Amino acid sequence: MAAEQESFEDFWLHYLRHHAQGGTRLLHVIGTGIGALGLIAGLLTVSPMVALIGTGIGYLFAWAGHFLVEHNRPAMVSHPTWSFQCDIRMFRLMLSGQLEPELKRAGVS
Repeated sequence: MAAEQESFEDFWLHYLRHHAQGGTRLLHVIGTGIGALGLIAGLLTVSPMVALIGTGIGYLFAWAGHFLVEHNRPAMVSHPTWSFQCDIRMFRLMLSGQLEPELKRAGVS
């Protein structure tokens, strides 16, 4: 979706449509978890390299979902900040079992 996005909520629905397949969402959850653990470990060990490596590995998992499963371009390209917020939101909703209604709202079956 183009950069002239009207609202974060519109982008959220666009983001969900770009993560329509369960494999893509699973790879994102794994990647977000690895990235978060890397950031926490980097903070605890005061090692920026640990944080960078963890974040990098996390993005590799997430982007693999787009290139190998979904065959689309990551939404991060058009809105990096909103995309990061959506990653966290999807992670939270998936872990709490509350993502399904949002997928339906976005038109993802």
